Amino acid sequence: MQTVTLPRAFEDLRQPARYKAYYGGRGSAKSHSFATALLMRGGEKPLRILCAREVQLSIKDSVKQLLDDKIFDFGMESFYQSYQTEIRGKNGTNFIFAGLGKMTADQIKSMEGIDIAWVEEAQTISDNSLEILIPTIRKDKSELWFSWNPRHSSDPIDKRFRGEVVPDNSIIKKVNYPDNPFFPKELDSEREFDRANNPERYGHVWCGDYEPNVRSAIWDRATLHSGRTKEPPLMNRIVVAVDPAVSDTDGSDEHGIIVCGVGEDSKGYVLDDLSRHGSPKQWAEQTIAAYDKHTADAIVIEVNQGGDMVRHTLESVRPGIRIIEVRATRGKHVRAEPISALYQLGRISHAGTFDQLETQLCQMTSSGYQGDGSPDRVDAMVWAFTELFPKLNRQKPKVDHRNNAGGSWMG
Repeated sequence: MQTVTLPRAFEDLRQPARYKAYYGGRGSAKSHSFATALLMRGGEKPLRILCAREVQLSIKDSVKQLLDDKIFDFGMESFYQSYQTEIRGKNGTNFIFAGLGKMTADQIKSMEGIDIAWVEEAQTISDNSLEILIPTIRKDKSELWFSWNPRHSSDPIDKRFRGEVVPDNSIIKKVNYPDNPFFPKELDSEREFDRANNPERYGHVWCGDYEPNVRSAIWDRATLHSGRTKEPPLMNRIVVAVDPAVSDTDGSDEHGIIVCGVGEDSKGYVLDDLSRHGSPKQWAEQTIAAYDKHTADAIVIEVNQGGDMVRHTLESVRPGIRIIEVRATRGKHVRAEPISALYQLGRISHAGTFDQLETQLCQMTSSGYQGDGSPDRVDAMVWAFTELFPKLNRQKPKVDHRNNAGGSWMG
């Protein structure tokens, strides 16, 4: 086994502390250093280590592959044995992997024997997950590690570790690419390109600054967080909305596939985001799988662009499936504004965390979309809620987006 070292900025990972919170931009070696430190700690004595993130739909979404690669690079294969969903050390160390957002309180509480919990991409973790996780990891001398690239000061992880009052016994550090002695030349070329050509986002991507505010954005993260829930009520109605990309190439947009419902409390809920790249057959199969999984009432499609093709593709997979056709008579941002107002009025919540959808939402403005590519997820979600709230077709809430202020229903 070769000698394993940590970059100087991460040496504190070897020191005891209840909380270790490292944040910063791309290329700072946060994930690689956390993985290295955990493998070293697990080799010194038996530990039960939870590697978590807010959303983990499969083991492929976890840091397991990163740990496997480190085990190979460090020549630790004779000590660590990698299985499909866990990693075990000869001394009894055990790495397990989980998505916090879909776990029940009882499932998380079953992990009371954890020695170290590492939450990767912690910028997406919800208040609810933090409130359940932190008191659950309560073994003597247990530790909670968090790594993330900051997005907004309202994100729960930033409020906890970058607010006016932070927890005692904490190591909190900002780390960036200069702290990484292994920062590759190829990545430095990308950084220089962004500094010259993408200056408005350079600070966030590479220096760990908060995301720049999108002027006139009609959604904001504070509103999304304030309405978030883990356990939605029983649904009165559920629909799946699909917004397929125009083409199917490596550079194509994703196919937006969003599941939404209206609960017994008459509020709207985003229940799932199953958007993906792929062929028409693949997005159709994914859409119908979402329909079955959530026992949906119908699939909502737009007929303006390729509507007949969308219907034909879905029916080729499931003949006779219920499809509702909608027609766009206004631009994307105009259609989105009434839905945004419902969020601000507290009438729509997210049942979980949907990071990519939420990023698109926060880049939607009163004049158009300011993100890269197409807002495929937003488009699908807007069509779903337009179907679920039919009054929006006759009256829409008036809202002042200049300060993300709330509004009221207007006739």
